[in-house]
Amino acid sequence: MKALVLTLGVFLLPLAASAAETDAGRFQLEKSGDHFVRLDRQTGAMSICQDKDGALVCRMAADERAAYEDELDRLAKRVTALEQGNVAQRVLPSDAEVERSISIMERMMKSFMGMVKEFQAEENTNPLPQKT
Repeated sequence: MKALVLTLGVFLLPLAASAAETDAGRFQLEKSGDHFVRLDRQTGAMSICQDKDGALVCRMAADERAAYEDELDRLAKRVTALEQGNVAQRVLPSDAEVERSISIMERMMKSFMGMVKEFQAEENTNPLPQKT
């Protein structure tokens, strides 16, 4: 069992190291007075970080936090409106649309049946020659 764990550790250690290297290049820290500004190079988000008891603690910048809160509020209002509204009324077609669709299908079927009758009439007037 120990051999299995050791073998897995040997194979997984390089993967963990490469993942850490990828994440290490993702962020850029710049000292600004008594705190740091952290830039996420993938998303462009900025955070303000401070050293607290030997750990770097980061929080969103004030303007980004306000934009984040505004977006959450907007989405919450939208969800509430969708939940309160009658979704079925917006999904189902109106009576006028149903009647129009039926009218179009009726005209198509009448036209098709007219063509069938014409072919039947032509078949009856022009019999095929007997091959016997």
